[in-house]
Amino acid sequence: MNTNLRSFFRALTNRSEKDVFKSTQGRLTRIYSGLLMLFLILFIVIVYFVLYVVILRNQEHELDSLVTQEAGFIENYLLKNEQSDLKGIQNQEVVFAGANQYFYYVVSPTGDIIMGNEANPHLRRKLVDLVKGIPLKDHEIRKVTLHGKSDGRGDNGEFHPRDEAQDLHLMITSHSIYVKGQYIGQLYIGKDISFAYQLFHWLLMIFVAFLVIFFGVASFMSVVMSKRAMVPITNAFTRQREFVADASHELRTPLSVIMSSIDAMEMTIEPVPEENFVRKMLLNMRQEVKRMTNLVGDLLTLARSDSNTIETKMETFDFRPLAGKALESVSPLAASKQIALEMHAPDTLTATGDPQRLSQLLYILLDNAIKYTANGGEVCLTLSKGESQLCLQVQDTGIGIKPEDQGHIFERFYRADKSRSRQMGGHGLGLSIAKWIVETHGGTIQLTSEIGKGSTFTIRIPIQSTWVSGTGSYVN
Repeated sequence: MNTNLRSFFRALTNRSEKDVFKSTQGRLTRIYSGLLMLFLILFIVIVYFVLYVVILRNQEHELDSLVTQEAGFIENYLLKNEQSDLKGIQNQEVVFAGANQYFYYVVSPTGDIIMGNEANPHLRRKLVDLVKGIPLKDHEIRKVTLHGKSDGRGDNGEFHPRDEAQDLHLMITSHSIYVKGQYIGQLYIGKDISFAYQLFHWLLMIFVAFLVIFFGVASFMSVVMSKRAMVPITNAFTRQREFVADASHELRTPLSVIMSSIDAMEMTIEPVPEENFVRKMLLNMRQEVKRMTNLVGDLLTLARSDSNTIETKMETFDFRPLAGKALESVSPLAASKQIALEMHAPDTLTATGDPQRLSQLLYILLDNAIKYTANGGEVCLTLSKGESQLCLQVQDTGIGIKPEDQGHIFERFYRADKSRSRQMGGHGLGLSIAKWIVETHGGTIQLTSEIGKGSTFTIRIPIQSTWVSGTGSYVN
């Protein structure tokens, strides 16, 4: 049962990797979602930054106006009472009532606190130390935080700006006090801006929640948009696939007629030497027509495999005679290049699959090995059987495949050495068909190769497989 499940999921994985449209749609969905989320994040950052700057700038403007107004009030008071210093002034005589003003202190030139007041008397020492520790220029604004003893939350979660047990955010500025051109002290004012920080905190939470909600909306919209974007691509691919299938089917008949005509012409002419011009022309025509026939057949096979219209027959048979016939069919090509063909296999080898397709698989691999093996080389076919799979191995002593090309050789129309492939009549479809045959049987195909030493193709196919309708493949 476990083996069956593994093979089933392996077949599904192979199928999903092959489905270019689903992977493309997935990439489009991720791109659309990423762009929408990027725009939203940029919008949130800009809005948050603008609100942050506007609110704090407004608080700074209010504080600056407040310190200027109160410094002027003190100066007018001293002039009115004809005093040249701040001595003798009491808090009761000068009363400040600024909005959200948390404290004010008047400091003499010697650094003594002449007068002042604060919203929370328990924090007077901290505030006085703070004022003395941060000398400010006129109208210079600084933000400071006094840390409380707790997180600053009330019983119901609300924020109490004047609670000693919480963090207190202050905006502090100062203004020099002059009487008749003589510097007599410095006025410090602190404004409570804890509400602004609380506002920014809740605003950030709202934006994050909005971002999470919008992520779901963006994902849904991206799926819809990617599906719509794939419609014309899918339709174009379908029309192209149908055209290739129809054109390949229609070309088979005229090619067959041309081949028959060449045969008839060869029978009507008198025997001539091999060097005769007419004989050479007919030989070249035969080779080109044969090459075109193979190409048309391969295109038709791939077009039908894409549309899952190829009928595959499931049989249990002895694979040994089928391999012998495949080896025999390529022996003339091997003999023309003095290549030694070998086969290592048991006397009987039971397999389950489509005999015609598996025979085509062997022919493709053997033909490919012979084409790319130099004269006098060797090609070996090895068949073996494990507990649950059939193993086929085609090994040659050919030119080998470069490491950078090994990941592409199963792609359609891909040729590692294009000039050599044209000379040998290859068009880059054989290995694509071989991979398709292996995958439809729920198997795997692997390549090991070394330049100048040859290549080895290893195929593993499950012995007991079941055809899954609609998927175009076998699963174990």
